[in-house]
Amino acid sequence: MFENHLGIDLGTVNVLVYVSGRGIVLQEPSVVALSVQDNRIVAVGEQAKTMYGRTPDIIEVLRPMRDGVIADYMVTEAMLRYFIHKAIGRTVFKPRVMISVPYGVTSVEKRAVHEAAVAAGAREAHLLWEPVAAAIGAGLPTDTPTGNMIVDLGGGTTEAAVVSMNGIVVANSVRIGGVRLDEAIVAYIRRKYNLAIGEPTAEEIKMRIGAAFPLEEPLTMEVQGRDQVAGLPRTIAISSEEITEAITDPLAAIVGVTKSVLEKTPPELASDIIDRGMVLVGGGALLRKIDQLLTRETGVAAYVADAPMACVALGAGKALENYYKVRRTIPGL
Repeated sequence: MFENHLGIDLGTVNVLVYVSGRGIVLQEPSVVALSVQDNRIVAVGEQAKTMYGRTPDIIEVLRPMRDGVIADYMVTEAMLRYFIHKAIGRTVFKPRVMISVPYGVTSVEKRAVHEAAVAAGAREAHLLWEPVAAAIGAGLPTDTPTGNMIVDLGGGTTEAAVVSMNGIVVANSVRIGGVRLDEAIVAYIRRKYNLAIGEPTAEEIKMRIGAAFPLEEPLTMEVQGRDQVAGLPRTIAISSEEITEAITDPLAAIVGVTKSVLEKTPPELASDIIDRGMVLVGGGALLRKIDQLLTRETGVAAYVADAPMACVALGAGKALENYYKVRRTIPGL
């Protein structure tokens, strides 16, 4: 009665927490600011993100998750503890937690996520494959013997999977996501304009004018950075067409992983997918015209889910509420 059930999307770029009966209660960047001298945590989440690329040497701002898995265990545990406490407040009852993990992670990486959740204050922690969580959160009929194709465009990884009977029939993932798109924009602007910009600026460019396909009416924005020749601040104007060109290579890898799953899909499920199309979730699904790019390249209709960023956390929470239905497909440690 007093126990909280939490679904957590522990992402490379953002952490989302779903609380049973209350919905998504928290969405914050998975960023932590540390004091270099004594390894003390200075800030977590939104507050830490505002410090990214703006701090003196005595403070280090880092992402403890990399490519969808834990890169720094101690910092991830502290970050999870902070977010769990923020989501449910002070309570003597420890929550039950379901955390999503990328498909294809190693047993060591899975165990690290499980141990971090328990150490962060969970009474019991369960893991769920991210594509399954995303499909449940997107409202697909995952518990029926029909083929449901999901493409999860996350910050650190992109996963494509065919889900049926609450399990994964075929899946593939590539450790390329939103962060890699930001890096491609940084490299393009450095190469073309001799202008150095930071990743937060690149992320803002991607969100404001980024597109997977050329737009009918190109967008433009002004970008400030440091001139690499003169060493002085400089402002340039950049268009959405240039950003489309900049992110061509990582988008090609995302298309490639989607095609590879379609090629391995059993014929009966393939016919379901042709009829129903594929659903796009994750922050990357918000990139303009990404659905049109995947539709053109694969020949299968692609649709962006409602609230694509929330789907994984929502699905993890719903899976925990119906644990008896999904327990046989939960990955072992």
